[in-house]
Amino acid sequence: MLTVATWNVLHRVHAENWAEPVAGRWPDEAGRIGAVTAVLAGRGERVVALQEVSGDQLASLRTLPRYDIYALRYPRVPRPRSGESPLADPAEYLVLLVDGPAREVAAEAFPGEPGKGLLAVATGGVLVVATHVTFGPPRAAQLARIAELARGAAGPVVLLGDFNADAATVAAGLGPGFAVARLAPGSPPTRPGSRSPHIDHVVAHGAAVQDPAVIDMDGLSDHNLLKAVVVPR
Repeated sequence: MLTVATWNVLHRVHAENWAEPVAGRWPDEAGRIGAVTAVLAGRGERVVALQEVSGDQLASLRTLPRYDIYALRYPRVPRPRSGESPLADPAEYLVLLVDGPAREVAAEAFPGEPGKGLLAVATGGVLVVATHVTFGPPRAAQLARIAELARGAAGPVVLLGDFNADAATVAAGLGPGFAVARLAPGSPPTRPGSRSPHIDHVVAHGAAVQDPAVIDMDGLSDHNLLKAVVVPR
């Protein structure tokens, strides 16, 4: 059994470029970064996947004593459309927090998409793949690459991430053998205000996903946290 979670914590530059409400709610980015880290310090999952992690946020996460941190730095560095970035390190990362022995298996930005990619580690007999998938046509090739990696694994696989698509679209793109966790009717959205309110997913291959649930982050990001339990078959 492996407890997991995924959360897009929202890079500050993206928040300001897209006028996300969180930018106004949290005018002090250092304070928001500290609050994100405090939330994660209080979580109990063994593995947490994070998307849109700024360099400043990553530095804060490194203060967490419980987790080893694996990070993919994207080739693209987000740039403000106007003004100066409040970040000392505006680089963007895909991150896995892992409590327990683990080894990195893969870390790659998707071709032609320097701000999206995948990061995979093996822990507890499970291959865990964190991902951030592009909205729109590039999605098909990206899901195919994720499926290829998963099918090449010797044991069970769990995919965690912001897929920018609903469960049916993700399942169809990954193909046979992948099970996308289904939330209970009435569950809070993983992306409030989105046309597809549930675009963050836990997906299993050679395993079962139990007790998926969305945790309301009270506007700390434009996404809520999604947690679940993965049981290898």
